[in-house]
Amino acid sequence: MNEFVAPEIDWLALAPLIVVLGAGVVGVLLEAFVPARARRVTQIVLTLAALAGSVAFVAVLWPQIVAQPVQVVGGSVTLTPFALGAQGIIAVLAFLGVLVVADRTATGQDAFAPTAAAVPGTSYEDLARRSGLEQTEIYPLLLFAAGGMMLFAATDDLIVMFIALEVLSLPLYVLCATARRRRLLSQEAAAKYFLLGAFASALFIFGVALIYGFAGTVRLLEIAQAVQQGGLPLEGMTGLLVAGVLLVTVGLLFKVGAVPFHAWTPDVYTGAPTPITGFMAACTKAAAVAALVEVLYRISIGVQAVSPETMRQLQVVIVVVAVLTMAVGTVIGSVQTDVKRLLAYSSIAHAGFLLVGIAGFSSQVQSSTLFYLLAYGVATIGAFAVVTLVRERRVTAGAGEDNGPVEDDGVVLGEATEIAQWAGLGRKAPWLTAAFALFLLSMAGIPLTAGFIAKFGAFSGATSGGLWWLAVLGVIASVVAVAFYLRLLVVMVFQPAPITPGVEPAEGEVLTSAAGEGSAGEVGEAAAGGVATATKVQATAAQRVVVTVVRSRGPAAVAIAVCAVATVILGVFPSLVLNLAAEASKFVP
Repeated sequence: MNEFVAPEIDWLALAPLIVVLGAGVVGVLLEAFVPARARRVTQIVLTLAALAGSVAFVAVLWPQIVAQPVQVVGGSVTLTPFALGAQGIIAVLAFLGVLVVADRTATGQDAFAPTAAAVPGTSYEDLARRSGLEQTEIYPLLLFAAGGMMLFAATDDLIVMFIALEVLSLPLYVLCATARRRRLLSQEAAAKYFLLGAFASALFIFGVALIYGFAGTVRLLEIAQAVQQGGLPLEGMTGLLVAGVLLVTVGLLFKVGAVPFHAWTPDVYTGAPTPITGFMAACTKAAAVAALVEVLYRISIGVQAVSPETMRQLQVVIVVVAVLTMAVGTVIGSVQTDVKRLLAYSSIAHAGFLLVGIAGFSSQVQSSTLFYLLAYGVATIGAFAVVTLVRERRVTAGAGEDNGPVEDDGVVLGEATEIAQWAGLGRKAPWLTAAFALFLLSMAGIPLTAGFIAKFGAFSGATSGGLWWLAVLGVIASVVAVAFYLRLLVVMVFQPAPITPGVEPAEGEVLTSAAGEGSAGEVGEAAAGGVATATKVQATAAQRVVVTVVRSRGPAAVAIAVCAVATVILGVFPSLVLNLAAEASKFVP
């Protein structure tokens, strides 16, 4: 009878993951045992401490992993410099995202419904709101999602990758349905994300089954070795491998938000709570792109050596998806009238730019991809943090309408996301406008910003792989994208605030519409429909809806400042991060 031999586990190598996932478990226990009055603060401190600790462990492990990559738990977690770098980026972006999630503006409310499970518009929801209930379960869910993302980017096992995919996805499905305002839109976004995500997961695991049928293993390096050792003698077996890799790639491209698997992105980004949108846009894309690089590049090691024709077919698929993604993201993004949808199509376009570099299958792609994910992530979180502070507000004529605390003289509604509503914000909130402009310019790839260095690296990866024409298309798409970024900036800085005849906006506010004697809920519904719907309400001097920049009580303002500084530093002095990214270019143990 054989005795069980426990495997030796390098617990330090797992520390970045253990800290985040362990804190998520502790957060669930806090929900049961910590008094309600102290629960929110405790959860925020625990979440930020866990993510900061994860970044610290990544820094401690970095010299060791650069010198010698390690496989932990029999290869279930493979710590290479590339994987560790991706984990560090995800932890940093998650930390900044949690700062935005934790923010309470001058309204005294966060972005989440008091009871997300309540049916919108019911008396139960009204009672929960009046009782001041809070959804502190948000923070353990964020930790589980971040932990799943970190595992997703650092595993050599396709089954473990699938488990990590579900661990990161399920909390996000729930979080998308928790918006305080526009509740039906939020729940619709969660339903779409869940259904389409379930299809993507099914395709992913079916692809894993096909790959296992070909190689007899689900370890990426062993799959590559099986291809090299056995060759591809049978056309049927070649088709099995190609079909499996394509299905796995489809599952990953769904999370990346690439065309034609992008349909969920605009609706989910618009309906989800804005802080969660920023968290998803930055962190999920970082994890999915890192996993995509791991899968494609490791399998390509064996395929390229044995069957260059099969490798060319795989490359053609990535190139076609990259071209379609850039085209859809830039063309459709240029006609958007909603800020969140514009940023959603911007995210799609950036997925295309990332795929341009990946399609080159060159040695420098790993380092340029990590830099791109960091540069895009900080700009995206900063941009969505700005959106959370630009709100619609119902005010009554005669109230003290200065730029003071909003709870003194009006009912604050949801975010003002229509681009037309942002007219004149440059005069009202110059520093916030400057930060938002910096983020948009970085996304556009303007020199002296992080986005320029990131796009240069991605396009260089395509040219080094012989796809110079694809890099040219990327440059053209970037030029087109500049147009809709600048259009938003022109509206904010150069267009005057809209004026309704007979109603003058107060100092520090932008007038968008007026409301009669309806309830706050009716005004909220008008606001949810945008400017076109709101202007249908009969204008009177008694009440009106204005756009105001609410004051952040700390976390969101800190996140915006850090993201702005990081965008400038990465654009002007990128050498330090580029050197670290170059060390991370080794991704095979």
